[in-house]
Amino acid sequence: MSAGSVRLFELDTLVRLSRERERAVGRRVVSVQPVARLAVPAGMQQPLGCDAVAIPAEFGPHLLARLPRVGCVYEDGPRWWWIVPADSDVALEWPSSAYYSRGALLPPDSMREPVLVHRPETPEGPGNAAPHTPYTPPIPLYLALCRMAGAVPGWASAVRA
Repeated sequence: MSAGSVRLFELDTLVRLSRERERAVGRRVVSVQPVARLAVPAGMQQPLGCDAVAIPAEFGPHLLARLPRVGCVYEDGPRWWWIVPADSDVALEWPSSAYYSRGALLPPDSMREPVLVHRPETPEGPGNAAPHTPYTPPIPLYLALCRMAGAVPGWASAVRA
């Protein structure tokens, strides 16, 4: 690298480095013994890793009907769990009615094993190269959840490199 050159990092590298720094200084780390991890159906690609957002069960059917594209959704009684790409909490302040789970880990207070209530359709057609993924796009989910919860979307401070 020459003296005048600049090294560029991709967003996933910046997020990983930020998370490693936070762990090193002891911020944002909550130690919870998970009961289990949400199981993504066989045959689905997970190129971005998986996290999950749990919402109150009464919101579940309404959000399912409102979103233009929905990935895998589970319910465990009091909550509906939406699979989102890993790090979908970066720069988002999810409403207090939501529970964000890194790694799609279920908390110890889970009443029962979640049941799959929605699975995205398999892409069809010979020219369709779209990967079959379990993800619900996080921004539409976030905005719809804020609307249903009566919360104003609160964008966190900008991510700094």
